[in-house]
Amino acid sequence: MFNLILSLFTLLWSFESFAHGISEEAKQAMIEGGYLQYIVLGAEHMITGYDHLLFLFGVIFFLTKFKDIVKFVSVFTLGHSITLIFATFMGITANYWLIDAVIALSVCYKGFDNNKGFQEYFGFKSSPSLLWMVFIFGLIHGFGLSTRLQQLPLGEKGVEMLGRIVSFNIGVEFGQIAALAIMLLVIKELRKLHLFERLSRVLNDGLMLAGFMLLLMQLHGFLHTSNPDEFGFSEDNHIHHHMSIEKTKSKNIKHDNL
Repeated sequence: MFNLILSLFTLLWSFESFAHGISEEAKQAMIEGGYLQYIVLGAEHMITGYDHLLFLFGVIFFLTKFKDIVKFVSVFTLGHSITLIFATFMGITANYWLIDAVIALSVCYKGFDNNKGFQEYFGFKSSPSLLWMVFIFGLIHGFGLSTRLQQLPLGEKGVEMLGRIVSFNIGVEFGQIAALAIMLLVIKELRKLHLFERLSRVLNDGLMLAGFMLLLMQLHGFLHTSNPDEFGFSEDNHIHHHMSIEKTKSKNIKHDNL
């Protein structure tokens, strides 16, 4: 079990190195390109944003009516659009390791809620209104997107900057729609299985485990980074630092054995 958790942690950490990254060439393309570049980046960011998608997967998992799916997805979209646009334009930011840690907790929350954990263990519903909880978590997810977007060349505050932010947000929605379509097809096929009820519990347990591993990963990044604001958007200096330490230790061990 320990080896499984360690393997999952390593896998998720390796995904983190690529899911939110952007190269220096891409940054330059942002400066030289137009709004279309930001739309594409927004779509790519959402499609590779496994933390956002895991939460969304949990939200729609038990929804069977089209109007309910539209309602919950719209509320989540409204929430993350508000903070993404407003926080980015106003320059409101925070430590993105901690924001992503809260996002990881939202994944744990939804998996626990789907398995009726609050009713079984605490004797009450997850919240007075699940719709409001999805909206609140949407605000937090949008703030997480904003902390990343603010590390890109957006230019001086004005109409052009706002256009780039809105373009990125439009791209996020395109990416979300594409991912949502795939998730709905997968869930539709799962519902056809006679073991769906048992499988649903296992999948939501997996959702909680994934959220917990993401939480550990983000807290690890926060605790072991003296100045997170100096982290490059395109590379993970922290993991490279650990790799160099391990190489140094290995060399010292070999030297001592000689």
